[in-house]
Amino acid sequence: MPGAVARRTSRATPGELRRPEQYGRLVDPSAYAAVVLAGGAARRFGGQPKPTLPVAGRPMLDRVLAAVADAASRVVVGPPDLPVPPGVALTREEPPGGGPVAAAAAGLARVPPGPLVVALLAADLPLLGPAAVAALRRALAAPPPGGPAVGPPADVAVFVDADGRRQSLCGVWRRAGLRAALDRVAADGPLAGAAVRALFAAARVVEVSYADGPPPWFDCDTDADLRRAEEWVE
Repeated sequence: MPGAVARRTSRATPGELRRPEQYGRLVDPSAYAAVVLAGGAARRFGGQPKPTLPVAGRPMLDRVLAAVADAASRVVVGPPDLPVPPGVALTREEPPGGGPVAAAAAGLARVPPGPLVVALLAADLPLLGPAAVAALRRALAAPPPGGPAVGPPADVAVFVDADGRRQSLCGVWRRAGLRAALDRVAADGPLAGAAVRALFAAARVVEVSYADGPPPWFDCDTDADLRRAEEWVE
């Protein structure tokens, strides 16, 4: 994807990640899963579930799911009445409304065995497309600068904005890295209510910048955001 540049940042090293062969010979190393977080009260939109709000006539959740249409499995974490396409699993965080970290754990629990990589995405990213997801996957798969001898692979690749802020819910994780991050957060207290940044506290991170066109991490929290997104997609 033009305009995408990856850079690695150092973090404390958790336990050794499992290698693909430890999952069995039938695992496709290129396969990935997608977990889409679609919870939240949407009070700013009169209680209507935010992921169902349309941008240019198409619900934001549908747009995000289309961006990961090539995933081996897709899991949406949100209310039980949320409409999802056939073949997409729907689950709920515990407790309901427990926040994105609890939702990430619930979604990961529904990912079937096999994929070694998991895209962790918010459901209100109407500008996200397949090329952006592919750029994150490439960044995650790239060897560390200087070669594998420098250290273990990254746990997660995320976009960063022009100010260097990580877009925590627009990223791709190694499955083992996400599991380890959730376990670390759980060791310090409940997952419900935990901040997303806690997942990154000891993770090896690849930061991917983007400066060519609308930002794929743009999320919609207000009516003004929805209007801005529609200007970009038209």
